[in-house]
Amino acid sequence: MSHIRPLVPLLVTAGILIGGNGLQGTYIALRGTAEGFTPTVIGVIGAGYSVGFAVGCIYVSRLLRSIGHIRTFAAMAAIGASCSVVMAQVIDPVAWALLRFLIGIAVASLFATVESWINAKVTNENRARTLSIYRFVDLGSVTFAQYLIPTVGIEGQAIFAIITIAMTLSLVPISVADKSSPAPPDAVAFDLKEVWRISPLAVVGVVAVGLSMAAFRNIGPVYAHEIGMDITSIATFMSAGIIGGVVLQYPLGLYSDKLDRRRVIVWATIGSILTGGYLSFGAGTNETANIIAVFLFGAFSMPLYSLCSAHGNDHAKPGQYALVAAGLLFFWSVGAIVGPLLAATLLQYLGPRAFFAYTSFIFAGFLIFTIMRMGVRPPVPPSERHSRFRALLRTSAYFNRLAAPPEKDGRD
Repeated sequence: MSHIRPLVPLLVTAGILIGGNGLQGTYIALRGTAEGFTPTVIGVIGAGYSVGFAVGCIYVSRLLRSIGHIRTFAAMAAIGASCSVVMAQVIDPVAWALLRFLIGIAVASLFATVESWINAKVTNENRARTLSIYRFVDLGSVTFAQYLIPTVGIEGQAIFAIITIAMTLSLVPISVADKSSPAPPDAVAFDLKEVWRISPLAVVGVVAVGLSMAAFRNIGPVYAHEIGMDITSIATFMSAGIIGGVVLQYPLGLYSDKLDRRRVIVWATIGSILTGGYLSFGAGTNETANIIAVFLFGAFSMPLYSLCSAHGNDHAKPGQYALVAAGLLFFWSVGAIVGPLLAATLLQYLGPRAFFAYTSFIFAGFLIFTIMRMGVRPPVPPSERHSRFRALLRTSAYFNRLAAPPEKDGRD
């Protein structure tokens, strides 16, 4: 435990940020619905956040090298907290879209700062334990945050105040942590054409995940509201999808390390299509059926990002893993920008049944592409792979460095 103790403040900070960010995503959809915003408008607001997140991913490394970790974190926490306060005062869709854009920049920068900092402090002795704790913090904080909404209610400014407090309190653990700031990180390599050349399948896969899963996180609460769920049930619905994403991560990852990884991607994609189809045409308005089905939907669909990333690394050369991580995160962000817009528009004009029909359509397209690629390119034998499956969070490219064992991938 002594190896972990110096990292505790950073892990606490990460938990506060992850919980606050997960709370805001669900709350904005529900509060917007209560304020009379159409699903399409809520989709635009969700897309604004994703655009900001992509911008933050691109430019944060420059900021870290320019002013360092502590100043970057303080500045971005102040921006995020201030935007949350303004959102409570100005209930306007255009203003909310602009503010969510700024929050996206701030959140991407905050995650990158914390994960770069952790990466600089982690050692071989505490790497595996740190990752386990980080993933537990991620799951626990997001799940807990969902239930703050029914506890506090969606009216008034209380949830906005909690989000602002979370952003502000995230500064406290950083402030009392080890006073030595880590060295500025190396620039994150960024070459989208090269990432496509390394693995078209990985690129198309993460775009598909962005198109579908960002829609789920941003518009899923609207879907649940449209089929008649109350606030507590909506929190359970969203939590079930998130928790489900953990269940099959490692079993699928284990098999993908032993087999042609694309076969496992095919299985997971088929599972995503079938569960999405059931949610559209089988579950109806039955609350229990929807919660069970979305749990299974998350179990199959959420590991796809990590599986596609692992496939991309199978074809990358040593020294290209950071390039692949940054490129795939950007491509995912592109999907995350478009996904909420498409899903919300379909839901608004075709009804809630269209929402998961949309995700099934996206995954069906990815399935066809995967099968086509299997006929074009031979698999990489497990004995020739330079890296293994890693369950990844889509928080920053620095998480990939944290998750990569240095004796295999290095901090490239």
